[in-house]
Amino acid sequence: MIDENLTNKPKSAMTDKERVRVFQRKLYCKAKQEKDFRFYVLYDKLSIGYFLREAWKRVKANGGAAGYDKVKISDVVHFGVDEYLLEIARELKAETYKAQPILRVYIPKSNGKLRPLGIPTVRDRIVQMCCKLIVEPIFEADFEDCSYGFRPKRSAHDAVTAIASNLKSGRNEVYDADLSGYFDTIPHDKLMYLVEQRVTDRRILKLIRQWLKAPIFEDNKLNKNNTGTPQGGIISPLLANIYLNLVDKAVNRKDGAFFKYGVTIVRYADDFVLMGRRIPQHCLSYLHGMLDKMELMVNTEKSHLVNNQDEPFDFLGFTFRYDRDIYGKKQKYLNIIPRKESEKNVRKRIKEYLRYNGHKNPYELSKGLNPILRGWLNYITIPQVSYPKKAKRKLRWYVMQRLHRYYRRKSQRKCKLYRQNAFEVLEKRHGLINPIKYNYV
Repeated sequence: MIDENLTNKPKSAMTDKERVRVFQRKLYCKAKQEKDFRFYVLYDKLSIGYFLREAWKRVKANGGAAGYDKVKISDVVHFGVDEYLLEIARELKAETYKAQPILRVYIPKSNGKLRPLGIPTVRDRIVQMCCKLIVEPIFEADFEDCSYGFRPKRSAHDAVTAIASNLKSGRNEVYDADLSGYFDTIPHDKLMYLVEQRVTDRRILKLIRQWLKAPIFEDNKLNKNNTGTPQGGIISPLLANIYLNLVDKAVNRKDGAFFKYGVTIVRYADDFVLMGRRIPQHCLSYLHGMLDKMELMVNTEKSHLVNNQDEPFDFLGFTFRYDRDIYGKKQKYLNIIPRKESEKNVRKRIKEYLRYNGHKNPYELSKGLNPILRGWLNYITIPQVSYPKKAKRKLRWYVMQRLHRYYRRKSQRKCKLYRQNAFEVLEKRHGLINPIKYNYV
């Protein structure tokens, strides 16, 4: 008998999301209070109706392409969500669930290279999300406060704010580290050893191993997967955080070399910086030695030690630098601005959108441009921390120029908006976002 029949609404007044949160809170408190406790009965929760329903809602909200079996989210809706989840629950209950291969695709990076992504099937994404909802609170209790990537109620803005705080407190020596292909090089055995320090339910561990070992489908053939966790999988960011939590703990350990010199770490997924008034070479040697033992590779070309008072550095799409006061004062001030590559990327997206939308009416055109503008403006604007005014002015000017060219070539006859200021007309009449006037949401 499947726990919590998926076709019936729960009798409790609480929503699925609230019931999941209550359970997560209990796990978190238990893990926080007992640092050495190992959780051994978790698998049965996977087939509970409100966990599967909540997992489905989140997978659907994330969207994403079809996986190896070519089943899309819309296909699940057409088939019937309740029936689909009931089938998954039956497989999990009978322990007949098997992870399917990962579809490998490549997306372009800003530097012209390609980033490999692994796309699990919709079925696997639902089960991974359900598993993540259950085990994440356990490991959240162990994670350090210096980690910000892919964690509940934490964001890149929090990481940038922490870096700004460290710089203002005098930690101007910065080691900007870059790991080569981190997600693809995590050793499975060492990662699973860390997972087993908290979770001993053999059936949960078996599931995680299945996802790690799932073959990669690429170039019309299946390839074995002996290392790494697919970048694109639902549970991959959590597993990546579990592994790099070793580095966080090493830096923050009170009897360690880093703490002695006041060196701190700010990490967002596999990107991190060490910050201190002075970072001795033996600290960096210790870090590199530790990463070698973890079988991770440091990109020496991109990793470098700088004094931010004299040299800027980039992190998470921002440039951190000290500029002289415009009034001629000798004292410099910290300036956090959008990275040039970030500005290029948003301009590229605007250019591509206008290039392939030659028959949109003004309202539809504005409606299509606004998400691009809003998403970037929200990211670069961190109240009381970043200074994006110049970048906003440049973006406004670029949009004006692109719209002018767009309406000039729209047809053989000149469009009405060609002889007008198209940007102002779209802003006033059709709600186009003006970057200069836009307020952070």
